[in-house]
Amino acid sequence: LERLISWARMSFKPAKSRFLVLKKGKVVDRFRFAIGETAIPSVTDKPVKSLGKVFNSSLRDSGALQQTKADLTAWLAAIDKSGLPGKFKTWIYQHGVLPRLLWPLLVYEVPITMVETLERTISQFLRRWMGLPRSLSSIALYGHSTMLQLPISGLSEEFMVTRSRELMMYRDSADKKVATAGIQVKTGRKWKAHEAIDRAEARLQHNILVGNTAVGRAGLGSFSKPRYDKAGRMERRQMVQDEIRVEVEENRRIKMVAMYQQGAWTRWEHAEKRKITWPELWRLEPQHLKFLILSVYDVLPSPTNLQRWGMADTAACQLCERRATLEHILSCCPKALGEGRYRWRHDQVLRALADTLSIAISNCRYQPPRKKLITFVRAGEQAQHQPGSSGGLLTTARDWELQVDLGKQLKFPEHILATALRPDVVLTSESTKQVVLVELTVPWEDRVEEANERKRAKYSELVAECRSKGWKARCEPVEVGCRGFAGQSLPRTLKLLGVKGQLCRKAIRNIIEAAEKASRWLWIRRGDPWSSRPLGHKLGADHPRLGRPSEGV
Repeated sequence: LERLISWARMSFKPAKSRFLVLKKGKVVDRFRFAIGETAIPSVTDKPVKSLGKVFNSSLRDSGALQQTKADLTAWLAAIDKSGLPGKFKTWIYQHGVLPRLLWPLLVYEVPITMVETLERTISQFLRRWMGLPRSLSSIALYGHSTMLQLPISGLSEEFMVTRSRELMMYRDSADKKVATAGIQVKTGRKWKAHEAIDRAEARLQHNILVGNTAVGRAGLGSFSKPRYDKAGRMERRQMVQDEIRVEVEENRRIKMVAMYQQGAWTRWEHAEKRKITWPELWRLEPQHLKFLILSVYDVLPSPTNLQRWGMADTAACQLCERRATLEHILSCCPKALGEGRYRWRHDQVLRALADTLSIAISNCRYQPPRKKLITFVRAGEQAQHQPGSSGGLLTTARDWELQVDLGKQLKFPEHILATALRPDVVLTSESTKQVVLVELTVPWEDRVEEANERKRAKYSELVAECRSKGWKARCEPVEVGCRGFAGQSLPRTLKLLGVKGQLCRKAIRNIIEAAEKASRWLWIRRGDPWSSRPLGHKLGADHPRLGRPSEGV
């Protein structure tokens, strides 16, 4: 009775209503409907929009999809003509255009092929805004497992995750009528949401059978992961979405492995990944970011690449007349080595490392001594060893002395041992009779492990002789890639010495940026004369040639 009364009290609004007449599957526009004297407009005359989706007489989404494509082109063109720097344009796409574009791709039946077409259009604008060549793969822009990760999301990946989440919301709905309605999410023939969800759930079920696995050197059980069978509904949905992203990233990596030149970073087994965040992107100069990206994927205009692209007749080095690849220019040119170019870059990185160690020694020297706690054990019980948080080697003494092979030739302390070897850094403590050798190398990223083994073998006899004299000696080789990627030995050595937390992260950032800036300077002056103290040798100071865009990459 209450429902009948409510229906009777309802007032219809003909102007906001719509009608559509179909005869044998075709739209017929011969009839008109009205309530009283007020006519009801047809969908043909006035299309209706609900939740962002337009319903018209065609009963198809093709017109709306073409409008979405035109809107995207107009948005990107407006951003392109805004006059803003390229990184600001990129930020507007990530936080303005991408969220606004995902909604029509969600409410309409969009095939994945059209999404890929839209992504190619977006990639063209992103390359232009960041000053990157058209030959650079889009994986460099959107990859999340690459060595250099940018804070940009790919449209195809976000579309797959969005449509999969939509299907799971229907399937796992608390309303039984919605869950059993059999609602389908159509995304074309190339990629189907329900198949992607099935694959993701199968992999999660397989992970349950496998159990926890060891990743890296952290040890078994160091990183606990939630089990799919014990997770809640919302957590399961998120795990499936993450697994779909993993599958997309695996496909990207497969494509990159097949690319010999741009995929060379897949062979960097002992280098740390570098993730560029938005705060770091604001701080980086455009030419520095451009050089970093192009050097990682080896698409800089080196003589070898220019010859490959048909823009030069020869690929000879301007210094030694050998074949000039990027590796040759930044790491292997014998004349550049003889002129001291690589030594100058090595000193720039060593100076940043020495500054870090000097700050760490000062911090440890003025810290109050730690009190030794007494552990009481009950009668009949055994003492349980509780591993405490070690502060590192620098906290074991207050008289550490730092010697660095900069400015003047370093001489190993004669009261310890007489030797002609010259480590880059020597840390000594007379009270505890400790000596730590730190040897820095700035190699090509493919040869990080080779450099570590070579330096360790070089100083093995010196370490053994120091130990025979009663000193606690150790050698820690450190590698920093010439393109600004830290070897795994750098964070390990810093943590061993006691440089941890935010100080360690800041130190690593300063060290790798020093290597990157020095290599960029070597690239700019790859054919110019060189002196022992080149103009602009202190990269912290502004130099007209470093800051001029025409003299950049």
